[in-house]
Amino acid sequence: MPKTLSDEDIHQFREAMRRIAENAFATRGAQGVTMRELARELGCSAMTPYRYFRDKDEILAMVRAAAFTRFAQRLEAAVLAADPANRGTVLSDAYVLFALDEPHAYRLMFDVAQPDDAAHPELAAASQRAWRLLGAHFEPLVAAGRLEGDPRLIAYAYWASLHGFAMLALANQLPPPEGQQGAPESDAHPGPSREAVLAQLRKMLWRGALAQPASK
Repeated sequence: MPKTLSDEDIHQFREAMRRIAENAFATRGAQGVTMRELARELGCSAMTPYRYFRDKDEILAMVRAAAFTRFAQRLEAAVLAADPANRGTVLSDAYVLFALDEPHAYRLMFDVAQPDDAAHPELAAASQRAWRLLGAHFEPLVAAGRLEGDPRLIAYAYWASLHGFAMLALANQLPPPEGQQGAPESDAHPGPSREAVLAQLRKMLWRGALAQPASK
């Protein structure tokens, strides 16, 4: 007869599974991973994971929810510590740094679709936590007349732009970071840095949403 699982037993197993599964899903894709393989990598019997999870989808949802939670915590901590006038820059930097620091987690957050929020409420709540933070950043700016437009639409455009930048950086399709970019022999000046590209992106997004002065 299997022993009764304590809350600590459940927490420890689920956390160990999260670490194993995040790497497996990110490197082999959701379709390329089975419960049996996860159990083998975790060093337990093939049936043991079913004591803690209904199926593979529940494991994937747990992994993605944990990633979204860490992502939201990173953004929240950065914004909380930032000067109000500098929050836009700090927010975008924190976003990109999370993607670069946790590439497996970041890809799983946005490369894998699990549309059934009712089946995975923890995942839905975690993803909405990150979205609310990005959306809330633009609401007071629009209310104060500094930006023009629907703050939700601006936030989506901002998110889409940062996501594109992050994915290009992860694919090594952007210039290298500051201090690492090389200079052609015929050019005394080094090429643009990754940081310069991000700064230009922020500038273009900001200008595009600037409130226009009233015509006379």
